[in-house]
Amino acid sequence: MASNDTSTGMMTPSRQRSFKAYTIGFLLLVILLFVLYTLFMLWWSYSEGDRAGVLQKFSKRGWICKTYEGELAMYVVGGVAPQIWDFSVRDEDVANQLQGLVGQQVRLTYSEHRNLPTDCFGETDYFVEHVEKVDLNLPTGPTGPSAEGAPSIPAPAAQLPAPQPPPPRTQPAPQQ
Repeated sequence: MASNDTSTGMMTPSRQRSFKAYTIGFLLLVILLFVLYTLFMLWWSYSEGDRAGVLQKFSKRGWICKTYEGELAMYVVGGVAPQIWDFSVRDEDVANQLQGLVGQQVRLTYSEHRNLPTDCFGETDYFVEHVEKVDLNLPTGPTGPSAEGAPSIPAPAAQLPAPQPPPPRTQPAPQQ
């Protein structure tokens, strides 16, 4: 067994191996904890839900990790600026579905995974898991049930005449 040479102040080979072993063990422990944390955050979802709107943009982007990212424009009231919701997609099949639905009304089912340690899974916390195209073709026809059995929208009321502008104001005659 090698001993510590006190005259030169150098460590013996057994102490050097011990320091290397502790350093390598510590680094492996840090990597293992990082991997376990990442797997847990991907498995556990903070929230889940659905959002509907017009699929405005969908692309694959990133410098190192290429991810699918999209934007959904959610309209609350017509004529008001939409709220934009950014999302990511990890599933290749869902990404292929979304590629063909840009510009159309869709309903997206998502799960939220907060605090992921890297953007390699997606640039946002919201990951879309299912997509459904929303058909906006409303039944038409007279009031009452339509051919499919669903109630139809009543026919619009007759157009009312446009309101007449008020008569012009006249100046009162000057008194003498």
